[in-house]
Amino acid sequence: MGPPPWAGASSHEQFFVLLTGANSGVGLGICQRIIDEFLASRSLSSHLILIPTTRSVSKSRDTVESLRAHLRKAAHTSKQLRSRAGPDYDPETAISRVHILSVQLDLCSLRSVYSAANQLIHGEVTDPTGLIESVKIPRIDVAIFNAGIGGWSGLDWPELARQFFRVGIVQSCTYPSFKKPAPVVVLDQKKLLGDSAYDLKIQPPELAEVFCANVFGHYVLAHELLPLLSRSRPDESLGRVIWTSTIDAGWDHLSFDDFQARKYKPPYESSKRITDFMCLTVDLPSVKKVSAPYFTSPAAADKPIKPRFYLSHPGVVYTPLFPLHPILYFFYYWAMYLARWLGSPWHPVEPYLGARAAAWLALADQETMDTLHTERVKWGTSATRLGHVAPKKTEVGGWGWEGKVEDREALKNDEAQGVLSKLRGRKWDAVDPTEEDLARFEDDGRKCWVELERLRTAWEVALGKGKGHANGNGIRNGNGVVPNGNGHA
Repeated sequence: MGPPPWAGASSHEQFFVLLTGANSGVGLGICQRIIDEFLASRSLSSHLILIPTTRSVSKSRDTVESLRAHLRKAAHTSKQLRSRAGPDYDPETAISRVHILSVQLDLCSLRSVYSAANQLIHGEVTDPTGLIESVKIPRIDVAIFNAGIGGWSGLDWPELARQFFRVGIVQSCTYPSFKKPAPVVVLDQKKLLGDSAYDLKIQPPELAEVFCANVFGHYVLAHELLPLLSRSRPDESLGRVIWTSTIDAGWDHLSFDDFQARKYKPPYESSKRITDFMCLTVDLPSVKKVSAPYFTSPAAADKPIKPRFYLSHPGVVYTPLFPLHPILYFFYYWAMYLARWLGSPWHPVEPYLGARAAAWLALADQETMDTLHTERVKWGTSATRLGHVAPKKTEVGGWGWEGKVEDREALKNDEAQGVLSKLRGRKWDAVDPTEEDLARFEDDGRKCWVELERLRTAWEVALGKGKGHANGNGIRNGNGVVPNGNGHA
């Protein structure tokens, strides 16, 4: 194994980005956007190492080739790049500063999650096209968790008509209540456990497919990647984990009696509501006590500075995540544009445009992030009628825009203008959060962390990855038997 192609650059000019679900839709758009904005904003001697994940070698190969084609086109056609470099601009120089590798990852298989993390930390990352030799990754600067499953079966036509006539096309296209959930799929325990399945008398908790793909698989992955995401010294750039949510996850989408949405809650929206709680409450006083063990790892004992969680969503974009007949997709596509032309700030429509918020969170300097208290905000991609996009603060039910009480007068005096105004694009039934709502939000966030940690510990031990062990009498962690969902051993 020879030195990597970025070896000549100093450490602070190497930028490592991991992104899940990168082979299509918003994930591919985020990769493309990060390439473009990195080349347009970082120094002319800096190097981007982009690591998209997919579920197979063939998809990784196709993704890498697609991104390299995008890179070549951008390098040869961008007037901004040519202007930055001056009259001696050489497109090949820009191309030589972007390196694309890939890792295979199936978020519905925890063994795949552990394997991918182990490869990134201890092994070598490969280029499925063979252009770059296998290399070892020293750190991850940004991990973007975008992969997910929709879990819908189609449209609820009577509900579509009811919502359309009640609140109109803009609200219906932004906060749809007519997506019909598909029957819940519970992952096969034997496949998840592999050989361990036959050694356990008490099985770990079952996992619903959408919940595992959208939240839990990523949750386990971030914990396992702590050695690459954590830092030893304050002068090192913080590791960032950017979680992808959705604009329309609300109070009514999550029940703690149905945490994985296996019974009566919509799985996709429920999983994203959990994501909102997890990210926005992680550093709140009562939650820190619960979340602290998650950010502790023997493998990262020499790196006490934990990564920071950020929350984003792409707005409303046109992707195949929602299952529709091709004819209906045509009308769906133009309905989104119509909503934007009618004044919606939440319809970038195209995946590349929808990637704006996530790319900004990945590339913005830390001083800007800290000044804006970015970690306390759910950042979405907004779009003007002409398609100019920018990150915009998003209201979260029970949290507001920034985790504080804002009355109508304060909202009217909002400094942001145009599509970035807080009141622009607000859901028709939104209510201003009270102090009681904020307290409830924090408590619900704590409950989410408790349950996620319970599940992580149970599965970690069942798969032989934790400090504890599994024996014939049950599943144990370092402190004793892991309780079931009712709190009993």
